[in-house]
Amino acid sequence: MFVNTDVEADWLTRTIRLATENVANGGGPFGALIARGSEVVATGINRVTTNLDPTAHAEVTAIRAACQELGTFSLEGCVLVSSCEPCPMCLSSALWARVDRVVYASDRDDAAKAGFDDRAFYELFDKPRDSWHVPVLQLSTVDGFAPFTAWLENTTRVEY
Repeated sequence: MFVNTDVEADWLTRTIRLATENVANGGGPFGALIARGSEVVATGINRVTTNLDPTAHAEVTAIRAACQELGTFSLEGCVLVSSCEPCPMCLSSALWARVDRVVYASDRDDAAKAGFDDRAFYELFDKPRDSWHVPVLQLSTVDGFAPFTAWLENTTRVEY
């Protein structure tokens, strides 16, 4: 795994610049990039309000762009660099993308000071689901496992 603190500092500076420019353009204050080796593969900015997409966080847009650029859904060998500590959704996305490492500048407390308080989500996940303000329920169906059966029987599936 490529690790060079000078290069990572430059990448962090770049994500901070992306985030700051995004604010000037009407977007949210977040920027991210995906790098492989010493090269930046893709960048991302927060597009939640511009795209009317609550999942269009900078990290997710960078992951999506990097996967398209590399022609793969796996970002093994890559690092996610973000202007701010990834929220639970973005961190989960990074884990699903299988990045090797995540590096960020500001943390969740800095984000909270600016009105982006992800701590509520971190705390929510520590509580039993029956205490959440949004019900998350499993309902039994005749054969809820059918999609998984189809997956397991598909000899041409692409594992991920």
